[in-house]
Amino acid sequence: MTPALLSWSGGKDAAWALHALRQAGEVEVVGLLTTLTEGYDRISMQGIRREVLHAQARAAGLPVIEAWIPQAADNARYEARFADALARARARWPGLARIAFGDLFLADIRAWREALCAHLGWTPLFPLFGSDTAALARTMLAGGLRAHLCCVDTTRLAPEFAGRAFDAALLQALPAGIDPCGEHGEFHTCVQAGPMFATPLALARGDSVLREGRFAYTDFLLAAEGPPAADPPRA
Repeated sequence: MTPALLSWSGGKDAAWALHALRQAGEVEVVGLLTTLTEGYDRISMQGIRREVLHAQARAAGLPVIEAWIPQAADNARYEARFADALARARARWPGLARIAFGDLFLADIRAWREALCAHLGWTPLFPLFGSDTAALARTMLAGGLRAHLCCVDTTRLAPEFAGRAFDAALLQALPAGIDPCGEHGEFHTCVQAGPMFATPLALARGDSVLREGRFAYTDFLLAAEGPPAADPPRA
């Protein structure tokens, strides 16, 4: 099979893209490419700890290529670091020329990725693109995916949603106009189990903080022992 990288955010869409690619059997995902933010030691946007990222990668049976960007990086700096990570991946796997993304329906994001990849000599793949997100969310849950909301944009969704499980109850509780998969940036997730992992991750829920006056982040840590992360009791 043709080798490919997968852009890995640590969230449900990237995880399900890995599952979909493996099910289709047209390419072999050989590694994950993840963007992390300097000074935070966390995945950019999601805010997932680096040690959780590597636990996810071990569960998926794949190595990680890390692309480090400075805080408040502009597009030029992001693209330079992304290009460097792709070059390192190609040095590791000669002939590698494809990278998959978990994008669902935003045409402008897809066009930007296509233009960037064309400039760098790579072919982008979008295994989930065009999916009905309500149906996709239900398919993920039925397929055994387990994740929690690790970042919520409080201009779109109440901060109390941060830390909640991505489950049927959450989908029912989402206000009208909120995409069931958070594709408009309403929320991001941290995945801990699913058919793409050999074993589930045991995660402990940490503190929740508000950053930039807008983004509510809930921390998730590796738990040496004990049950997976769960929602707190609600009145």
